[in-house]
Amino acid sequence: MARGPKVVNPDKQIDCTGLFCPMPIIKTSEAMTQMGAGQVLEMLSDDPASDADMRRWAQHTGHELLEVTRSGSVYRFVLRKTR
Repeated sequence: MARGPKVVNPDKQIDCTGLFCPMPIIKTSEAMTQMGAGQVLEMLSDDPASDADMRRWAQHTGHELLEVTRSGSVYRFVLRKTR
């Protein structure tokens, strides 16, 4: 039996559309500090640099980047807090 894509329901969502570097990273970092380990954050951004920025930030901080999707000019990032 084929399985569909895994659906992750975020514990918190932030909308960073209209904000440009470094604000999406700053807002994401602030949101993560308010969350517990294992919780999931969804962040939306229309900053063209946000894809590369979020991948680097997740790698640097150790948080797990679960998903990156794009619809038109808006990126959707789903991250799990690791610590």
